[in-house]
Amino acid sequence: MRRALRSGRPGLIGSPFKILVLNVVAWAVGVLWITPFIGIFMTSIRPFREVVLHGWWSPVPFTPTLKNYVDALFNPMFSLSRGIINSFIIAVPSTLIPVGIAALTAYGFARFSLPVKRYLFVTILFLMAVPQQMMIIPIFFLLKDLHLLNTYLGLILVHSSWGIPWITFFLKNYFSLLPVELEEAARVDGATDFQVFRKVVLPLALPGLISASVLQFAWVWNDFFFALMLIFDPDKMVVTQMLPRLKGQYQVDWGLLSSGSVIAMLAPLLIYALFNRYYMRGFRGWAMKG
Repeated sequence: MRRALRSGRPGLIGSPFKILVLNVVAWAVGVLWITPFIGIFMTSIRPFREVVLHGWWSPVPFTPTLKNYVDALFNPMFSLSRGIINSFIIAVPSTLIPVGIAALTAYGFARFSLPVKRYLFVTILFLMAVPQQMMIIPIFFLLKDLHLLNTYLGLILVHSSWGIPWITFFLKNYFSLLPVELEEAARVDGATDFQVFRKVVLPLALPGLISASVLQFAWVWNDFFFALMLIFDPDKMVVTQMLPRLKGQYQVDWGLLSSGSVIAMLAPLLIYALFNRYYMRGFRGWAMKG
C-alpha cells in the first residue's frame, strides 16, 4: 500500500474492487429508499380486491387501472382536486413573501454594519429552533382576534413568518459569497443601495433564491399541522388535510389513499425537477461558505 502511494500508483483506495463495492452499496440503498414509493404506486393502480387478497407485490393477478386516481381527484366529499387548488393558493404566496422579505434582510446582514446586528442574527437563529407545537396556541388566538382564523390569508401569514428566519439564515451565507467589487462598481456609476440589490445582487443570487424557494414551497405544500389547526372549512382544506379523509368509514381503501398520496407528492417533485439545475447550484454555493 505504501509502495503504491509512494510510486503514485493507485492502491486499494482507488481499486476497481472498492468502486464495485461502493456501487453495490449505493444501488442497495437506492432500492431500499425507493421500495416504499414503488409499493404506494403499485397499490394506487390496482383494484382494491387485488391489494387486499394478494398484496401489492404479487405479480398475478395484475389488473392496472386509473380508477383510484379519478376517484381521489373527484371524490364527492373530499375532492383532492379542490385540495390541490387550495394548496397552490396558500403555497405560492407563502413562498414569494418570505423569500422577498428574507432576501432584503439577509443582504442587510451580509453587507451593512449595525450596532446590534450580531444580536439580531442570534435572535433569528433562536426563532428557527422554536417548535410549531409550542407556538400554535398563541397563534390560534392571535388569528382569532384578527378575524383571520379559517382563512387563506391567516395561514399564508403564519407560513410566511415561519419561513423568514431560516431563509434569512440561508441567504445571508449565500450573499456573503458574492463579489463585493461588482456592487462597488455599480455604486461608483451612481446606483443606490436598492438598485445595487435589485440589478446586481439578485441576478447573481438567483440559484440561492431558487433553492430557498423550492424548499419553502415543499415545506408549505407538505404541511399538515398548521393547516389542521387553523383551517376548518372543507372547501378551504389543503391537499394534506383532504388525503387522510379519503379512507372509508368501515374499511380503508388503500388504493384510494395510495393514489391520493401520489397525486399529493407530484407538485413538489415537478417543482424540484423544473428548477433542479438552479437548486443544486444554490446548495453548492451555500456549502462552499460553510
